Amino acid sequence: MDERIQKVLDILHKHFADEANQYSEFEPSDIEYFVGCMLYNHFAFSKAHHNLKTMDLSYDFLSACGEEYEEIEQIIASINFASEEEALAFLQNFIEVSRSKYTKSELYLLDRLKYHVDAMAERYEKGVDVKHIDFTNPLLRK
Repeated sequence: MDERIQKVLDILHKHFADEANQYSEFEPSDIEYFVGCMLYNHFAFSKAHHNLKTMDLSYDFLSACGEEYEEIEQIIASINFASEEEALAFLQNFIEVSRSKYTKSELYLLDRLKYHVDAMAERYEKGVDVKHIDFTNPLLRK
């Protein structure tokens, strides 16, 4: 994993290791999810659906991050690529590495992010812009 991202994760995992810093229903995998959202927002993908141009960073998470958040924002801002495709590959790799750390029951938020990012990757692959997002559960499609 990229050393800058690992530093961000280390800062946040250390911060949230103290139960006093945790919010209601906190899960350790939330950290990777919100870092993924920060990367997604930073890269500002042109093929993101218009109402998903930015990913929501939960107020609970933001308010619980403490003073470390400014440093984290600066680290995220330092991660840049020559193309959106390179940024997308970086984000997909981050999600896959993050998913490998947790059990299936801990992956809800990361799986939501993965689903959206993978759909966006398909639009890059096919060279198409988004016109409609199908919010149907992919497991229920025929």
